Amino acid sequence: MKILALEPYYGGSHRAFLDAWSSRSRHDWTLLTLPDTKWKWRMRHSAVTFAQQTAQAMADGASWDLVFCSDMLNLAEFLGLAPPALHALPAVAYFHENQLTYPVERPTDYDYHFAFSNMNTGLAATRCWFNSAFHRDTFLDALDVFLRRMPDCRPLAAVGAIRERADVRPPGITLPAARAARTPGPAHLLWAARWEFDKAPERFFRALERVDDKGVPFRLSVVGGGRGREILPIFEWARQRFAGQIVHWGYQESREDYEAVLADADLVVSTSDHEFFGLSVVEAIAAGAFPLVPRRLAYPEVLGDMDAPHGPSCFYTGGEGALARHLRDLIWRAEHGTLWGADRWRGRKHVQQYVWEHLVPAWDDEVDSLRR
Repeated sequence: MKILALEPYYGGSHRAFLDAWSSRSRHDWTLLTLPDTKWKWRMRHSAVTFAQQTAQAMADGASWDLVFCSDMLNLAEFLGLAPPALHALPAVAYFHENQLTYPVERPTDYDYHFAFSNMNTGLAATRCWFNSAFHRDTFLDALDVFLRRMPDCRPLAAVGAIRERADVRPPGITLPAARAARTPGPAHLLWAARWEFDKAPERFFRALERVDDKGVPFRLSVVGGGRGREILPIFEWARQRFAGQIVHWGYQESREDYEAVLADADLVVSTSDHEFFGLSVVEAIAAGAFPLVPRRLAYPEVLGDMDAPHGPSCFYTGGEGALARHLRDLIWRAEHGTLWGADRWRGRKHVQQYVWEHLVPAWDDEVDSLRR
């Protein structure tokens, strides 16, 4: 089967996803991509750009059996502009995120056009794959509310139409090497997320300050986002406040460096206000880190079965004080070897379900079944 993959924002998790599946797939893939900069421009122009590129490729003899795209493409616009031979092909749209429930720091920044782009992509696709049921449900619920605000001509049937073709397909991970043995010394805490407001870094660092004020020793690595973006002031404050405890700081330039940080971490912490899946947390768990995450968003769905009935919970509720208390308990348990109870690989076993080698054969079968 020949698959045409269109990715307007070829970087980060979008690139990792597409490269991982296509490189392991039994199908023949053609990847048309655009650099991961200026995401608003990418969403606006990519349909036109890809339509021109596919027209040229087809003039040179290319043909495909299925179209695959991410939510960054307005699939309806692309199909309207692309050569007619593509109109009859089945299309799968993968929703890494959506622009209706994706948080904006300032409400005045919200652009309704992007919400309609996501809706139109869902309507044009044969199947819509969401990375979690939480993502699917919150998007469709918000879409219903959004459409009811229209002054007239409300396309409310779109919600049900997209729901009927929606599937949950969690993204895959590459299984990192597991730590051989714990590094002696204070517990190693890991933050691995975009350095942006929706990940609530201030909540994490203020809770950590409470832990430090109690005289509890720890080591700290803060990795993930931060490259090429304006850095929130809280990160510079934290870098100075915890200078004596920092092991790694900032973007890791290679996958090997990133996995080395994961493999040394005892705890991976999320304070996010927004999470459609939680890929970095899942990767850290696969390397051996114990997660501490909010009991909300996609986390209960992704990690719920991993939480043991006896022993420390990987979920917390409440604010900075509750988080700090939970952190102190887990730090003590990490140092005394009681984090995971009798099975130190319980977390790694749980996230095996997300390893690419387990996902790709089923996904290949599924897209093959859509061939017309």
